[in-house]
Amino acid sequence: METVNTKPAILLYTEQTPNPESLKFVSNRILYKGIAEFKDAESCKDWSILASALFGLEYVKSVYISNNFVTITKKTESEWHEIMIPAKEFIRNFIIEHAEEELVSLAYEEHKRNVEKETSGADYSDEDQNIVVRIKEIIEQYVKPAVEMDGGNIEFKSYQDGVVTVYMQGSCSGCPSSTVTLKAGIEGLMKRMLPSVKEVVAEAQ
Repeated sequence: METVNTKPAILLYTEQTPNPESLKFVSNRILYKGIAEFKDAESCKDWSILASALFGLEYVKSVYISNNFVTITKKTESEWHEIMIPAKEFIRNFIIEHAEEELVSLAYEEHKRNVEKETSGADYSDEDQNIVVRIKEIIEQYVKPAVEMDGGNIEFKSYQDGVVTVYMQGSCSGCPSSTVTLKAGIEGLMKRMLPSVKEVVAEAQ
């Protein structure tokens, strides 16, 4: 009896982001149930076969993978009209060829948590700890969904003396409009919902 190939077709389309250097490639399958950002080939070699493959392309500057999409930030000397279609085909073919493999290691989340513990060094008072919990809730509920639509992410880093420090990831990292988003949008929201917050600043990760 002839075997019928029932593998689902992989569809891929692109979405613009507020960052002209970043483009979002959206798939019809989940690529990774989490958030993974890689700034260079070295940082992903043990954690993501997809990111490692993408860094083999000369125009890729950074890779961000979450849920059903990949955001590529390109090097400035390349133009999207020249590389968008080849990049799209590369990602689609890679997903098909590695359909049975983890595109990002499931152990990556634990690795990321360990790194965050090592680098945070935060020791909050009971009052500040309550504020931090609320800040994280606001980011998760109100900020992340909107930012993810643009192919990026925001992560809490620290809180001290009324100043909230966050990491901007994916298309949001280095985006010309991210400062406006941070100050007019996120900072305004935080101040309204938490009067103890005086300022929100972004830091490179």
